[in-house]
Amino acid sequence: MADTLTANQTAAPGLKRALRFRDLVLYGLVLIQPTAPMPSFGIIYQQTHGHAVTAILLAMIAMLLTAVSYGRMARAHPHGGSAFLYVGKEIHPSLGYLTGWCLVMDYILNPLICVIWCSRAAMNFIHGIPYVVFVVFFVILFTALNCNGVETSARINALVAALLGAVIVLVLAAAVRWIAMQAHLPLGAFLQPFYDPGTFRMDGLLRGTSIAVLTYIGFDGISTLTDEAKDPARSIPRAIVFTCFITGILAAIEVYAAQIIWPRGQAFPDLDTAYVYVSGRAGGPLLFFIVNGALLLANMGSGMASQLGAARLLYAMGQDGALPHRFFAAVDSRNRIPRNNVLLIGVICLVGALCFSYQLGTELLNYGALLAFAGVNLSSILYGWRHGKLHQWFPMLLSLGGLITCMFLWGNLGRLALAAGTAWALAGILLWVVQRKPGITIEA
Repeated sequence: MADTLTANQTAAPGLKRALRFRDLVLYGLVLIQPTAPMPSFGIIYQQTHGHAVTAILLAMIAMLLTAVSYGRMARAHPHGGSAFLYVGKEIHPSLGYLTGWCLVMDYILNPLICVIWCSRAAMNFIHGIPYVVFVVFFVILFTALNCNGVETSARINALVAALLGAVIVLVLAAAVRWIAMQAHLPLGAFLQPFYDPGTFRMDGLLRGTSIAVLTYIGFDGISTLTDEAKDPARSIPRAIVFTCFITGILAAIEVYAAQIIWPRGQAFPDLDTAYVYVSGRAGGPLLFFIVNGALLLANMGSGMASQLGAARLLYAMGQDGALPHRFFAAVDSRNRIPRNNVLLIGVICLVGALCFSYQLGTELLNYGALLAFAGVNLSSILYGWRHGKLHQWFPMLLSLGGLITCMFLWGNLGRLALAAGTAWALAGILLWVVQRKPGITIEA
């Protein structure tokens, strides 16, 4: 009997270790989107009274603190599961489950709002086709590509990142050309995006920084691929921090160029698509069209990548018994992926995109992510205290800074987002009580 059990365990399919450091960084960049600050530029600009680039850089510092904590936890626990595993190991399994459950909401909402945005954008290019047709199309596209396996997704990530990088180069080249043609542009104009004493307000900057953190949400998704990474103890931490840093530098450059180009104090024709109008001012109608298309492509890449991340997180929770093992921990024998989870996320996206508004989805997105970030920072502090105490004072201090920042941002979420997120958390607690069995623990 024991021999038979051992043989069955050996024959059971497992996830394939195929991802290199480059693949992990590309996955993170596409999940975050190299064009991430463009959709929210107008709102950040308005809230900060013209100090959007400063808000982007402050947000980068805050997220780098959390990225360091993620890297430390990934090295300490080289096993897929992200914040769910880290909080469960270092604090308590039940809190780990609750963290994972809230993070599932974040991961599910990302592809869901991407389906909504892509469908709306596609209607601007192809008129006369109903919204529901585009919703079905994008859900099927995301799900089918993810079902082809992690190596296919890595190749798609590389292509998407390259195309978005080319678009960013076009935008920046047009910006440089536009600036060079402005013979009477004063020297002070180049410093105003960082600090303008005439419009600076600390409360506005802090509020804008809270919004700017959305630019970075998604870097934590790299840790869910630990089971598929080559040399995960080394590559996962490096990829997390490197991705967050690259995102911040790219975002700051993009926003800085936009602030130089757009006349200070002049209203945008449409606040939500402000960066598109900035591009049109710098490069004309053609660049206006290209940036519109690039943002559509970026949302497609983010939707596919986040659907994959959500499937991996559900797989980890199924492995550890927090969700029904038979369904959520099943791995397809041919492509070595948790196909059940990929299909389930696709169904949720289909239903949600027909019921949710884009605004509600984006407001809810921060709830689970910031709670997960806070949990990872706290886990990093406790890990350092148990294993190094005062010798670990510096990384513990960094994690404390990340914890305080995340909780501050979480407390500033809108009432509707807090109410809906709390309802989701309570539903998760109920599921935990129903599903829980004696002896269930989180194993590495």
